[in-house]
Amino acid sequence: MDLGSIFFILALVTLTALYIAKPLFERRSFAVSQIEHDLSTLMAERDHVLNALSELDFDNSLGKIPAEDYPMRREQLVQRGADILRQLDALQGVRTSDAASARVEDAVQPDDELEALIATRRRARQEKSGGFCPQCGGAVVQSDRFCPKCGAAL
Repeated sequence: MDLGSIFFILALVTLTALYIAKPLFERRSFAVSQIEHDLSTLMAERDHVLNALSELDFDNSLGKIPAEDYPMRREQLVQRGADILRQLDALQGVRTSDAASARVEDAVQPDDELEALIATRRRARQEKSGGFCPQCGGAVVQSDRFCPKCGAAL
C-alpha cells in the first residue's frame, strides 16, 4: 500500500466516526407542550378502554364473566370511552353540537339485532376453520388440502 491509500482510508474512517458520533455531541432536547402531553395521555387511555372493551366482549363470549355482571361492566367502559372522546374533542378544538352528541350516545348503545348478527357471523367463521397446520402452525380452512403458508399437505 502506498502512503496515499493509507491517508485516504484514515480520512474515510475519521469521517465515518464523526458521522456516527454526531448525535452524541448534539445537545438537542425536544420539549413537549402540556397540551401534547395531555393529548397523548388521552389517546393512550382511549386505546386502553378499547382493548378492555374487546377483552370483556371476548371473555363474555367464552362465558368467563357472569351474565349479570357483563352489561354493567360494558356500560361502565362505554361511558369511560365516551368521556375520553369528549375530552379529546375538547383538546383538539372540535365542537360537537347537541344533535351530534345525541347521535354518538345512540351509537354506543348496544343494538341487539346487530349483536346477534355479529355472533352469527363469528360462529359461521369458526365453523369454517380447519385448525392449524401441523408443520408451521398457520391457520387453515376445512376445504384446504395444502397449507397456504408453507405448502405442506394436510
